[in-house]
Amino acid sequence: MINCPFCGHEEIEGVDQCNECGHSLTDDSRPEPATEVERSIMSDTIADLAPHTPVVVDVSATVKEVLNTLVENSIGCVLVTKDDAIVGIFSEKDALRRLNVDAASHADEPISKFMTKSPETLKDNANIAFAVHRMDQGGFRHVPIMGSKGVPKGIISVRDILRFLNEKLHA
Repeated sequence: MINCPFCGHEEIEGVDQCNECGHSLTDDSRPEPATEVERSIMSDTIADLAPHTPVVVDVSATVKEVLNTLVENSIGCVLVTKDDAIVGIFSEKDALRRLNVDAASHADEPISKFMTKSPETLKDNANIAFAVHRMDQGGFRHVPIMGSKGVPKGIISVRDILRFLNEKLHA
């Protein structure tokens, strides 16, 4: 067995393409890093970002409860769960796009009506470059990090990646 150098998914040795992320697993498909920062992005993992403990709300939480949670914790998103499994994510972007000026009229409705369902997740052994690629392609700023048995273990944001890169640039 080998691990995909992009996402960390375990693959059978000899396969040409990762079944998880679709990247080529042939030796010539991965460019050589030209700088220490490039090397770091390509080889350091999400675990190196020290993902934050996610704030989690139940699928039955109301819009008002979730908005208060975001403000009280000074965070940009919450994970929405049902029986400890992630069923959605609700971010400040969702608040602006789906609630906007009508937020007060939806205050008592369940967050499940406004959340982003089935968000993409990553494992903490995925490379930072893979996380950046997924976030760029998906157009999102937060990614839940999964532990064993599908339980959310952490969350990273674009800001976490930028902070990490800034530290590498000034090291």
